[in-house]
Amino acid sequence: MRKPGWLRHFGLKHTPFSKDLADDDLWLPSSRKQVVDDLVEALHEHNHALVVGGPGVGKTCTLRALRKRLPEANFRLTYCHNATLGRRDFYRQLSLAMGLPAKATAAGVFWALTNQVQELSRSNVHPVFLLDEAQLMRDDVLQHLHILANYQWHQRPLLSIVLVGLPDPWRRLNLGVHRSLWSRIHCRMSLEQAQPEDTTEYIHHRRSLASGKHTLFASDALTLIHEVTAGQLRDIDRIATHALRTASRRKLKIVDRELLQDIIDADSLLD
Repeated sequence: MRKPGWLRHFGLKHTPFSKDLADDDLWLPSSRKQVVDDLVEALHEHNHALVVGGPGVGKTCTLRALRKRLPEANFRLTYCHNATLGRRDFYRQLSLAMGLPAKATAAGVFWALTNQVQELSRSNVHPVFLLDEAQLMRDDVLQHLHILANYQWHQRPLLSIVLVGLPDPWRRLNLGVHRSLWSRIHCRMSLEQAQPEDTTEYIHHRRSLASGKHTLFASDALTLIHEVTAGQLRDIDRIATHALRTASRRKLKIVDRELLQDIIDADSLLD
């Protein structure tokens, strides 16, 4: 397939800011690397964790980096992103994700799930449930999660729960009705917004993956990208791609602040 003209214009092998990215090519700023280190340590200790942050701060990248760091021989990671289900369907989702047959009743699902957890524990495999979009989880599910979180054998937790989402779960779990679950989550982290240097590093990293051999963005353009996006990766990807396409049409080899401002102004008219 013939490459788009703007990729050829900049000497790029593929779209530098696409969502399709292998785990080995993930980028994390130094602050996120510490978060992943803390999560890895917590899961090796069989603890539960909560990771919150605003949209686009890198929660998904953090989970993918965590998955890469945990040895498959010792951990069984189950990722669930459909957080709006009721209690029975939530447990059915977990069971299906773990390769178990779905049961008709909530009790049957829970029984199958807990038996599987015990079986994995006897094989020295620690199950980890990654529950994404936790801010959307229903109260009846949150109220029941403490049973899983407290499920032990000889006082050793048989599984770990990692709740991930927007900041709302932090506030909800502090409520009295959820205090039982909250008290069992020892590892609690809030991801802060990226810094200007993080945005610059991210753009250079994505450019290098696409075999870009020269600077694509002027320094003042990089500063403006951070100001407009606050370091949110999805917004950076969208604006940077639009800027490169526009620069190619204008026969420019570098995105300057003036071009970028034109794109931002056009975006604001569409909001």
